[in-house]
Amino acid sequence: MKKFNTDIAVLAGLFLFAFYGCSSDSAATATTDNTSAAAAPTPSGQSGVQDNESAKNIVQIAVGSKDHSTLVAAVKAADLVDALSNAGRFTVFAPTNDAFSKLPAGTVDNLLKPENKDQLADILQYHVSVGVYKEDMLQDGQKLGQVNGGSITIGKKDGKITVNGTASVIASVPASNGIVYIIDGVLTQPK
Repeated sequence: MKKFNTDIAVLAGLFLFAFYGCSSDSAATATTDNTSAAAAPTPSGQSGVQDNESAKNIVQIAVGSKDHSTLVAAVKAADLVDALSNAGRFTVFAPTNDAFSKLPAGTVDNLLKPENKDQLADILQYHVSVGVYKEDMLQDGQKLGQVNGGSITIGKKDGKITVNGTASVIASVPASNGIVYIIDGVLTQPK
């Protein structure tokens, strides 16, 4: 019976040692984490990941393009940066600044207002397909489902690709999380 009590005492001592050892480490970690968080806030989500060696994701490609500053501002205003930075597999039809300038005067400024965030997100999501559709996979008359629930129609003739008969693909850029087709028009859903 004495041996049993000694074993219990040893086990209880080890348990208490482990408990207090872990507790003080957790407190030190929490203090360190709180200190560093207060000192330098960093973006949360996938957009906050720093990686200078891998291929650029869709958002990084757009941010690095002087021809897509309007699109980048719209993606930020619609809170879609993290979604388009995720690993996903996306095909994005990215209108240039010139494409946005073809819209009626004041349209972009109006869409960028906080109260129009949902409408802006819907328009931007109409430019995104889940999955990677490389040029050789696209066929004339092919319909692609878009993130917002709508669909677009691909036109392909003599090696030229159009979307909904209104926007032409002027370039394609592979991304770590999909492919970006640069287009010369903003896509609008047929009514």
